[in-house]
Amino acid sequence: MNNTLTDKVALITGGSRGIGAAIVRRLAAEGAKVAFTYAASAGKAHELAAEIESQGGAALAIAADSGEVRAVQDAVTLAVAHFGRLDILVNNAGIMIQGAVDDYAISDFNRMLDVNVRATFVAVQAAIPHMGPGGRIITTGSVTAERTAFPGSSVYSMTKGAIAALTRGLAWDLGKKGITINVIQPGPTETDMNQGEDIRARLRTMMALGRIGKDAEIASLVAYLASPEAAFITGSALTVDGGYLA
Repeated sequence: MNNTLTDKVALITGGSRGIGAAIVRRLAAEGAKVAFTYAASAGKAHELAAEIESQGGAALAIAADSGEVRAVQDAVTLAVAHFGRLDILVNNAGIMIQGAVDDYAISDFNRMLDVNVRATFVAVQAAIPHMGPGGRIITTGSVTAERTAFPGSSVYSMTKGAIAALTRGLAWDLGKKGITINVIQPGPTETDMNQGEDIRARLRTMMALGRIGKDAEIASLVAYLASPEAAFITGSALTVDGGYLA
């Protein structure tokens, strides 16, 4: 690691497991102080914070349901109060509720929008007053914004397309402040969303590299976008998918 983020403070939503935990670990390894939210995985969240601190880092686990506006706003406030500043925001929290349009519940539709789309906007809005020039905002999207490929995934794909469009618009709002904002679009990755060898076997046939991704590989792109080297990248959707969209 190059410690490119020394003295920086990062907040990662949905950071207790999967891709989120990999992002927390990678940014901490790069020298950042990390705050991260969790909704249901309290044990894993506190274990992760303890792991980082045992390695000489600084971490803060925050209980926050990204489907609640106030919880997202309070998470930003707590991170800033604890570490004194905010340089990097990673909107990683997301859920997938699959189902055919025929009987898809409106309550599930609203929940998907609340967590996957509204929470991103709310977090950005809350973070901006604490960010100066050089600030970085990165959102975890999905290749499903461009290729759904599975029945029952229409609402999930819609939410990921929405944050890609939001990112492009916000790039213009934030550019004058010297803040960059980008969305990463992971392909199939070894996470809780892709459980079961039958599912993973099918996914491997859809990948140019013949395998699904690792959470650390996704985190590496986040670390790059958070670094000084990515200062001229904003409003972009960057795919990290092993050739899924090729």
